[in-house]
Amino acid sequence: MRNKTLLVILGVISIIAGFFAILNPLAGSIAATLIAGWAFLIIGVIEIVAVFQETTWGSRIWALILGLLGILAGISLLADPLGGVVSLTYVLAILFLVSGVFKLIAGFGLPSGNGKWLVILSGALSLLLGILILSYFSTAAVATLGILLGVQLISDGASMLGLAYAERQSAKM
Repeated sequence: MRNKTLLVILGVISIIAGFFAILNPLAGSIAATLIAGWAFLIIGVIEIVAVFQETTWGSRIWALILGLLGILAGISLLADPLGGVVSLTYVLAILFLVSGVFKLIAGFGLPSGNGKWLVILSGALSLLLGILILSYFSTAAVATLGILLGVQLISDGASMLGLAYAERQSAKM
């Protein structure tokens, strides 16, 4: 199978999965939580393996702490995905708020031009998203992660299709 064929197949699957996640945001939110849980678990195990590769005790201790925290976070998310949806939605809202504040500070600190308004707009949107998630948390907790996962999957799928098309165009030349 050629690379562009694989990109087209993966792109179409990603777009379809993205629409399913948006159409059923609770299932998408649970899927996002399970993906995060497995990611934390795998990263935690890798960190534990890294303990044996570190040369100083300080590095070993940090790798061990991070590994154990990753494993605990992964197990927690996998054992209680609905609780994980709530936790991850809170974390997401806080990240949006913090990101928005820092982008606004950076944007207002930029000289005129150089995309200053884009940074300010991005900061305002991030701040607004964080406020909206916290303001309507009961609804947001059920839907936010699933919708964001769906948008990301659609975006990734479109990107893969674009790469396949670009590869096809370059092969013709």
